[in-house]
Amino acid sequence: MGLVDTPAQRASEQLMQIYYRAARTIIQLNGILLPNFRTRLYSQTPYLSRPVNERFKAVNDMLALRDFDEFEHNPSAIFEAFILLARNPELTGLAPRTLRALWHARGRINDRFRRDPANHALFMTLLREPSGVTRALRRMHLYGVLGRYIPAFGRITGQMQHDLFHVYTVDEHILMVVRNLRRFAVPAFNHEYPLQSQIIGKFDQPDLLYLAGLFHDIAKGRGGDHSQLGTADAREFCIEHGLDDEQTALVVWLVREHLTMSAVAQKEDIYDPDTVVRFAAFVGTPRRLAALYLLTVADIRGTSPKVWNAWKAKLLEDLYHATLRILRSADDFDVRTLLGERMDEARALLRLAAVPEGVEEKLWRHLDDVYFMRHEPRDIAWHARVLNRITDTREPVVRARLSTSREGIKVLVYLPDQPDLFARICSFFGNTTYSIADAKVYTTTNGYALDTFHVFVPEHCDEAYRDMINFIEFELAATLARQDAICPPRTGRIDRHLKFFPITPQVSIRSDDRNDFHVLSIVAGDRRGLLANIACVLAHYQIAVHSAKIMTLGSRVEDSFLLTGAALKDPRTSLAIEGELLDILQV
Repeated sequence: MGLVDTPAQRASEQLMQIYYRAARTIIQLNGILLPNFRTRLYSQTPYLSRPVNERFKAVNDMLALRDFDEFEHNPSAIFEAFILLARNPELTGLAPRTLRALWHARGRINDRFRRDPANHALFMTLLREPSGVTRALRRMHLYGVLGRYIPAFGRITGQMQHDLFHVYTVDEHILMVVRNLRRFAVPAFNHEYPLQSQIIGKFDQPDLLYLAGLFHDIAKGRGGDHSQLGTADAREFCIEHGLDDEQTALVVWLVREHLTMSAVAQKEDIYDPDTVVRFAAFVGTPRRLAALYLLTVADIRGTSPKVWNAWKAKLLEDLYHATLRILRSADDFDVRTLLGERMDEARALLRLAAVPEGVEEKLWRHLDDVYFMRHEPRDIAWHARVLNRITDTREPVVRARLSTSREGIKVLVYLPDQPDLFARICSFFGNTTYSIADAKVYTTTNGYALDTFHVFVPEHCDEAYRDMINFIEFELAATLARQDAICPPRTGRIDRHLKFFPITPQVSIRSDDRNDFHVLSIVAGDRRGLLANIACVLAHYQIAVHSAKIMTLGSRVEDSFLLTGAALKDPRTSLAIEGELLDILQV
């Protein structure tokens, strides 16, 4: 077909865009043809008509023009039609002859139409309707109105994203994000999104969120950073449509930073106060935080049903609450106060579990501030409850429980610290069907390793959680007691998508902001045992892992690790480590 790869689009993406646009045209034509056929075949259907306003009427529960030349003489009536559909949910759509009139009048949506203040007002009126906005936008998109009114949206119509986790075309993903934002505001769905519904209920001007959703991915396929490129389109649109400087600034900021909160939650330690303080300084105000949180949740949920899970929901929710606390306390925020509150909350949980007062001190006297900063109160209480009687044990202690989000299993490992411990644990899980999503690695002041892992169970696994927990507790403890030689797990089967759309591995090692640790960032195609192979390379160079964040997006992994080790301070050795990691990441 003469299609070739370009810097912005693969040939396959161009082919699929042609296909989806052709399919959309067929759907548009069917909307005209099929009702006409139905009328001719079943002519006995009663003709019911009632007036709606001076330009429109309702015919058999469909919106129809009174004068079929109305769109030609008054193009603004096109927007009016979709507003009426939003306000009258009993109307099932546009009547066939009205659709035909719209088809012929689409050319009237030109530069003059786009510059008309009356049309600007009508479009914003549609976004501010209390109901029916999502249906109206989908109809406008189906009939080519939305893409003509916002040319940048027209360019991404039918555009595929071959990144292995977006399951929708760009235009469908954008409309799905707007739909998710709208669902947050609908009382009928409060039980699905309790926190989001509460936040958006207090957020004035939710139409600003819908605009940010419309523009957040609108620059995809142009090459470069779509978050930066989309800000120009968003700013121009907001100014043309009468938004003031503050409203425009919020929409533009959301478009530019719509990926930031997700990256912080899934790649950084959100239970470290320094991380939250930096994020709070970046966000600036509770209003911006609320808007970014809502857009982030809607965006992830609109990417793929498999990408969103309860664990990611909890990370974002915890980051939101921690940041809001700092923004509200402003200059009064104090780390010592926060640590004291975490300890008090953990004590309260212990009392609820009938653990006698003061017992936790047997473990806590061996812990420093770093531990309390990086663990949430529920885990702090769990550790104290399990370990208070065995703080001096020489045998490995492994305990597991269902996570509070009910998405996976939390695993506690406690034993005298030993070299290569992280690699041993990763190798154990690498040889099973469980996958590590998060790891917190800590060494007590008396030389014990106190590590916490969050592992996911295989999808569609029929095994009971109790059996999984018993297996992990017994087998992992036995593995650590034997101190078997570390051997990388068998390489898992490569995802069939990766065979055709391979991901070029990326590895970078850099110092953190305080020069206390080194940060290892990895992007690669996912496969079984990948984390264990990475851990074995780090163990070979005697590098200690302090925390790990594992983010899986479909068949793509984006992992980050907090490391220390003498080898990282030598530039040549650091490059050698990067090279070995690249070798094992090749699919």
